[in-house]
Amino acid sequence: MVKLSKEATEIIEKLHNHGFSAYAVGGCVRDSLLGKIPYDFDVTTDAEPHQVKELFERTIDTGIAHGTVTVMINSVPTEVTTFRSDGEYTHNRKPKSVTLVKDVSEDLSRRDFTMNAICYNQRDGIVDLFSGMEDIQNKTIRAIGDAQKRFCEDALRILRAVRFSAQLDFKIEEKTEKAIKNCAHLVKNLSVERITAELDKILMSDSPEHLKMLYDLGVAEHIMPEMCDCFSTQQNTRWHIYDVGTHSVNVIKNCPKVIHLRYAALMHDWGKPHTKGINELGEDMFRNHGKVSFELSESFCRKYKFSNERRDKITRLVKHHDIEILPEKKYVKRAINKVGDDIFYDLLCLKRADCLSQNLELTASRLPYIDTLFALYEEIKENKEPFGVKNLAVNGTDLKEIGIFGKEIGDTLNFLLEKVIENPELNEKEKLIEIVKLKRDWL
Repeated sequence: MVKLSKEATEIIEKLHNHGFSAYAVGGCVRDSLLGKIPYDFDVTTDAEPHQVKELFERTIDTGIAHGTVTVMINSVPTEVTTFRSDGEYTHNRKPKSVTLVKDVSEDLSRRDFTMNAICYNQRDGIVDLFSGMEDIQNKTIRAIGDAQKRFCEDALRILRAVRFSAQLDFKIEEKTEKAIKNCAHLVKNLSVERITAELDKILMSDSPEHLKMLYDLGVAEHIMPEMCDCFSTQQNTRWHIYDVGTHSVNVIKNCPKVIHLRYAALMHDWGKPHTKGINELGEDMFRNHGKVSFELSESFCRKYKFSNERRDKITRLVKHHDIEILPEKKYVKRAINKVGDDIFYDLLCLKRADCLSQNLELTASRLPYIDTLFALYEEIKENKEPFGVKNLAVNGTDLKEIGIFGKEIGDTLNFLLEKVIENPELNEKEKLIEIVKLKRDWL
């Protein structure tokens, strides 16, 4: 039922041969029981860190204060941690101290969820003290022991519960869910890096719509109030059948698994709660919501210390998600130049996902139009047709040689780009220089 990596097997066998207990534990066992292939293996043992280091040729002190040594075999890292019990936790995240113990049951009892407290080795088989296998079979996430105590110890477990729900499509058990609601405010004590890491995993899961659980459990208001506003904003218009928040999580699910694209899907309508009005037909309207969404997404990305590249891609997608593009090459080229070639394909994916998440009785007719935009974009790229000043057969140096300097260089390149977009056959150096000379003579 559980298949270990050859490296984990070698480590466990060596520890056994030297008189120690050792098991694979946690996510690798859980994933094996689910029929998944684990990528990381963790080993727990009664051997102390210095004893582990004596047994293996290459080790790294990755968490020696907490009893963890990383063993390298075949360049594959495997974390080996001594059985331990945790002391008092500080700031709802880390124990002040740990005590190394000799009983695996003490080690398993300190873990977060029953499904992660199962260990295994080939000698003893599966050790399951908290009915974790039953919970896996029932697709249930259950805290070990006193759920509220578990979350007060480590608030990251709150986000991990939602993340596991999204990744595994499991439900959270009733008492565990109640404890999350009671402890939701504790997520404020987590670092932005920890929060982002969990949000990334939720968004990149097969069930990113589980993100709504953060709202339902009262967690989102402490880390992402912008999303809360969306779930409380109805869209009383024929084009929509969901509130803004539910629409947004559906857009995420309909997007490919690209992290900046899924974040853009999450944030693309964050401006709607702040721009809601009523048109002459009595329907809701959200004029200029894209601008407000852009500002909110920019602020969020900075707060959570996203990389410059990720922030730039997310905010540009949010800014341009409503851009109108007529299904002709020249208009597609202008849009590529405006939005950026690096995210234009993502923008079309976002548009399609947005359309699929509205009232399809009315919006399905727009899907062939979006497919046409995809086809035109692919044709432009395949034929290497010019769509930006970098694609022109002339550059600033060429223009300086004919007496054009300063701001006039940029203006001239943009002028030439418009000519080339309309007539791609003009994109030859001699022809473009001649156009510039004629323009100057005319002026």
